[in-house]
Amino acid sequence: MTRDVDHGTAKLMPDVDRERAWLLTVDGAPQSYVDLDAPEHLEFEYARRLGHVLDTVAAPGVPLDVLHLGGGALTLPRYLAATRPGSRQDVVEADRALLDLVVEHLPLPPDAGITLHTADARAWLEAAPADSADVLVADVFGGSRVPAHLTSLAYAREAARVLREGGVYLANLADATPFTFLRSQLATFAAVFEELVLIAEPAVLRGRRFGNAVLAAAHHPLDTPTLARLTASDTFPARVEHGPRIRELTAGAHPVRDEEAVPSPEPPGGAFGVG
Repeated sequence: MTRDVDHGTAKLMPDVDRERAWLLTVDGAPQSYVDLDAPEHLEFEYARRLGHVLDTVAAPGVPLDVLHLGGGALTLPRYLAATRPGSRQDVVEADRALLDLVVEHLPLPPDAGITLHTADARAWLEAAPADSADVLVADVFGGSRVPAHLTSLAYAREAARVLREGGVYLANLADATPFTFLRSQLATFAAVFEELVLIAEPAVLRGRRFGNAVLAAAHHPLDTPTLARLTASDTFPARVEHGPRIRELTAGAHPVRDEEAVPSPEPPGGAFGVG
């Protein structure tokens, strides 16, 4: 199924290997994968890494109040509704037509506790109440790039304001050597949060290819031993960087001001695209 949406052309493609599982692409770039019969299944490696962090922020099954910036096919909200029943989740997605497509063809369970909002992520965040979320998940891409206004120090401070004490910020980022964008994001969030963790494949961290990196930020130590164990057991194992390694990666970078913010780099041809 193909449909023009507000920010491109969306396509829903069934997975021939899993009944009632779907891949969502926008302009050929994979956005989400959803298995309606097994919402706890996270197909994309970056989504699995985000899921690992979500699994460690509280005891298993404890409901959370979560704000998602970026909706796609609502993969992570579905995951949390399945693994942490009773969670209250707000999803902010700028593309109304994309949300309509997803809700029409990949409907949410009636008791999912997920509320959808059509708005710009930064504008919605700035209007959100302080201390209102346990977790904030940012997975926003304009095309295949993180929008510039979601990369600045002012944005990071708004994220921290909305999080409760003990809250965790999560973001899906993408970059390649020399990691100018990624290093600037580490410097920006290190200026606001006391603890940072970066999760990515070794090949990405060594500069061998362009790829995703998951950033987690908090005012308290994150459970890095458990994260290291979980990510090491994935099909494509990842490294969990924290402490001295984060300081090494951040060296020489500075927090990003709104007026100098830029989107994440354009992926090279074929980095994320599908057929």
